[in-house]
Amino acid sequence: MIEITEDLLLGGRVHLVQPERGHRAGTDAVLLAASAPVGPGDVVVDVGAATGAVGLMAAAREKGARFVFVERDPGLAEMCRRNCRDNGVEGQVAVADVLDRESRLAAGLVPEGADLVLTNPPFLEEGLARISPDRIRAAAHALPAGGLEAWLKACAGLLKPKGRLVVIHRADRTAECLRIVEKWLGGLELRFVHPSADRAAIRVLLSGIKGSRAPLGILPPLILNGLDGRFTPQAEALHRGEADLL
Repeated sequence: MIEITEDLLLGGRVHLVQPERGHRAGTDAVLLAASAPVGPGDVVVDVGAATGAVGLMAAAREKGARFVFVERDPGLAEMCRRNCRDNGVEGQVAVADVLDRESRLAAGLVPEGADLVLTNPPFLEEGLARISPDRIRAAAHALPAGGLEAWLKACAGLLKPKGRLVVIHRADRTAECLRIVEKWLGGLELRFVHPSADRAAIRVLLSGIKGSRAPLGILPPLILNGLDGRFTPQAEALHRGEADLL
């Protein structure tokens, strides 16, 4: 039996049931949701949603959008449905493997139907990193070889023309992410996330518009912690839902 926890995000505005082990919502999810330009009436797809943290935090800022949560694990998908109910979000939960076109279609995911796609892909790939022997942790953190390109291609395929993709990934894979998404996206923007002002970036937030020809832009960096090891005022405000990165 999977042990679960009940957690509060954005200063208590989002209630989240999630597994005690495996991939758990944290700072990456907060930053991705804070970078989501959601408008009323938008169709927003959270790809690799797990228990729905990213989409639910985006919904806390804009309930007038329509949210779709894509998760391949039936158990996590069921928790996502519960979290949608608990947070008053009428979201569609699609149980699908984003890497499999037939699985996406069978789950009702319409090509070029989304105004905004948000995704936090698994950071590891088989053959490029040591994969955890724990099945739950491995499924959350690892892709098959070449999986990142297939994942981002699928995300781009869900976007309407002029729709926007927002991704968070490891900073050391920025060049690879750019190489992949520039086939479909323009108006690319990068924001690097540093654990402190004197340390190298550990994450990159990448955003782009399908079919745009606008040039690349580099946004101001985000510093998570001060010299005392505590969140900076900006990072604290983001975690409490009192600020965003738009």
